[in-house]
Amino acid sequence: MNKEFLTISKYADAEIIIDKSKFIGYVKPVTDEAEAEAFILSIKNMHKEATHNVPVYLIGEHYEIQRYSDDGEPSGTAGMPVLEMLKKEGITNFAMVITRYFGGIKLGTGGLVRAYTKTAKTVLEKAGIVRKAEHELVSIIIDYSFLGKVQNMLTEGRYIVKDTVFLENVQFLIYTLPEEIDRLKETIVNTTNNQCEIKLLGREYVELRIDN
Repeated sequence: MNKEFLTISKYADAEIIIDKSKFIGYVKPVTDEAEAEAFILSIKNMHKEATHNVPVYLIGEHYEIQRYSDDGEPSGTAGMPVLEMLKKEGITNFAMVITRYFGGIKLGTGGLVRAYTKTAKTVLEKAGIVRKAEHELVSIIIDYSFLGKVQNMLTEGRYIVKDTVFLENVQFLIYTLPEEIDRLKETIVNTTNNQCEIKLLGREYVELRIDN
């Protein structure tokens, strides 16, 4: 079965004011714990005078790594509700920090939960969500005489053309779903009368539209 997950499209930040307290959300795609911790530290250094810097991150297709902190807020009012909200959204491989500057009005337990989750949702909307799916990167080298036929074949299939290199021969770098590899090979061989060179270059996660 094809591996895929939802994640953040890009870095984003967003600021909202709730009962005179300023909440600033920061989010960034990450691939490992070291990257997440480095991002969190950079935000904390940026806001050393803030009342709280609440970190949350999830890494792995099945949330193998989950970290959060309330950073001095009452237990269960900041990091945990944000973490649970993001897990329900099905998002992974991201790090988030919500910075709070206290405005003098206490929000109460429920108010804090709503404020932190609202900030998280706001910055998430700015970052955007994408789906990433595991694809095989395939190199296909053909003679120029087969260029038009292969181009037409690629546009008709569920393939993503990463690059086309025009030298002595034509090289296509193609992303295909793992379960489509055999079909791709067979089609290329038939289209070129077996006058082709096909190599598998390894698997990568490719960003797709949510509706794919």
